[in-house]
Amino acid sequence: MHARMVPKLTVRLVAAAFVALLFAACEHNPTDVGTLASITIAPNPTTLTVSTTGQYSAIGKDANGKVVGINPTWSVAALGGSINASGLFTAGTVTGTFVNGVTATVGSISANATVTVIAGAAAPLVPLGAAAPFGILAGTAITCISTGFIYADVGVSPGNTLSGFGGPCVQTGVQNLGDATAAAAQSSLTTAYNLLAGMACGTTIVANLGGTTLAPGVYCSAGSIGVTGTLTLNALGNPNATWVFQAGSGLTTAGSVVLIGGAQAKNVYWQVGSSATLGTASAWQGNILALSMITLVDNATLNGRALARNGAVTLGTGNTINLP
Repeated sequence: MHARMVPKLTVRLVAAAFVALLFAACEHNPTDVGTLASITIAPNPTTLTVSTTGQYSAIGKDANGKVVGINPTWSVAALGGSINASGLFTAGTVTGTFVNGVTATVGSISANATVTVIAGAAAPLVPLGAAAPFGILAGTAITCISTGFIYADVGVSPGNTLSGFGGPCVQTGVQNLGDATAAAAQSSLTTAYNLLAGMACGTTIVANLGGTTLAPGVYCSAGSIGVTGTLTLNALGNPNATWVFQAGSGLTTAGSVVLIGGAQAKNVYWQVGSSATLGTASAWQGNILALSMITLVDNATLNGRALARNGAVTLGTGNTINLP
């Protein structure tokens, strides 16, 4: 009986050994990748200067440490900056260390990275040169219908027509009509306009800006820009923060601009490819540099400048313009 059992035992041992080898081969097969167990972000930590960019990568691994291909969702902590779908991070304008400021997430699994934002050169302002003292600058004419208040210089060049000032409208600064001062201002306006128009677009405007809050940057539209309601500009604590809005054609408002987080109207620029119209009772902020005409409808106010290269500037009733 013992002699008959030996072959069976041998077969069982050989079979067991084969199974063990099979499992071992499967376990160490480099193509046998399990489900995602962890994510790491590289580089980590990172130091960037305000408003500069850095590329992050996310690496996924299974429980055995094998790399798993992933397509994470990226997010950032408030004030730290912004990040796009491919992990390109743009530092904000608030300095400091943002622990776990960058996050990559796949399902219920996520990883964090720390980013430190340090101060750099102040955001460049657009030089207005000889146009800076002017609350209104027009190419052909300036007309004020009734009860307007302009707390700045006004000028026209190459035209020289000014109507409605000295009553019923009041202007506290100097009038320059078709003279060398107005011509120099128009030359500076052209330079500033071209500089603004030539800036690289950061964000394309695809809808009305009313009801939105925007961080500093360059915003562009191939057509017109419209604002119905309130547009909020948040400087995020940086008083040098700058906004540039590029309109391929017109600017039309039926609302207001609100500045928060240290934002200043002098650092807001509206480059308009045709004409700008500030609607009734609009409370507007910033410098309007228009190729053609600028119109302020009744009770619209402007904390900034109305600078028109080729056309007229027309005020309605109850308008106020203050230099920012």
